Amino acid sequence: MKRRSVVATLVAGALALSALPAIAQDVTLRLHQFLPPQAPLPAHVIKPWAENVTAASDGRIEIQHFDAMALGGTPPSLMDQAKDGVVDIIMTVVGYTPGRFPKTEVFELPFMMTSPVATSLAFWDLVESDLQDEEYKDVHVLGAWVHGPGLVHSREGVTSLEDMKGLKLRGPTRVINDLLNELGATPVGMPLPAIPEALSTGVIDATVIPWEVTPAIRLSELVGNHTEFGGDRALYTAAIVMVMNKRAYDKLPDDLKAVLDAESGAKLSQMAAEVMWEYDAPGKTIAEDAGNTIVVLDEAEVARWQEASLPVVDRWVAEMDTRGIDGRALIEQAQGLIAKHEAQ
Repeated sequence: MKRRSVVATLVAGALALSALPAIAQDVTLRLHQFLPPQAPLPAHVIKPWAENVTAASDGRIEIQHFDAMALGGTPPSLMDQAKDGVVDIIMTVVGYTPGRFPKTEVFELPFMMTSPVATSLAFWDLVESDLQDEEYKDVHVLGAWVHGPGLVHSREGVTSLEDMKGLKLRGPTRVINDLLNELGATPVGMPLPAIPEALSTGVIDATVIPWEVTPAIRLSELVGNHTEFGGDRALYTAAIVMVMNKRAYDKLPDDLKAVLDAESGAKLSQMAAEVMWEYDAPGKTIAEDAGNTIVVLDEAEVARWQEASLPVVDRWVAEMDTRGIDGRALIEQAQGLIAKHEAQ
């Protein structure tokens, strides 16, 4: 009897333990992106975000960083690396995969952006309401934002619309390349890491990027002229996302999903936009200290560029119509969301 009661007690204890919730396992996620580690986005957004996630999860989520395409491939392959589970998380410029995310392109249309923070929060709103379940259905979006005002960096200098004629000019996405072409330049599409070699070898004469990332590629040593745009709207911006493999996200325990969600979304999108915008200033200072020429086009000249860019918008709307997307309505929606966040 005594033996039987000991056995029964042990069995009952084992059954009770089996009914308890399983102890959650630690998770290691690999994050792959194209910028060098010293660039503001990885150094002051992605790594701090990852540290916040680790701290909020009490160390149960570890994020390993692989910068500058350290795991192989090219920037245009990053989205598929996340989709296919080659890595767990990626950060990329959406337009590096041309035409794949057409609704997202609305934020890249010429002179659409006012504040990058308001535009980024508008982008995130659209992700939550539409894009996650449509364009990004194969991945889980962690953040969506845009960079600060884009400008022209050139060898010879651009002081008027006429100076764009025939200029071999690097652009990051198909919408922006269409804009550069409409303005008279010869657009050359390429990811940011390819810019220094392309300038050094004469493949391009100039590039468009925001001030923020110019130090990472030592651009002020490669060109001597920089053209900014007066007024309250930027020539262009580019859409950027950080996304996670859908299966990797779905298999996280609910409490770890909650941690990741709390540190991502609008919070991450706003932080990324704020940091990139903030780091425009030191990028510009480096060019000034190098003795480079910085031209600010006045509002009358900018108005000429805006007028010249209108066919780009018309073509984009017409293409959206062929895809079953109401392009005009989408522009109005995006403008409304930007205005909402500007007013907050």
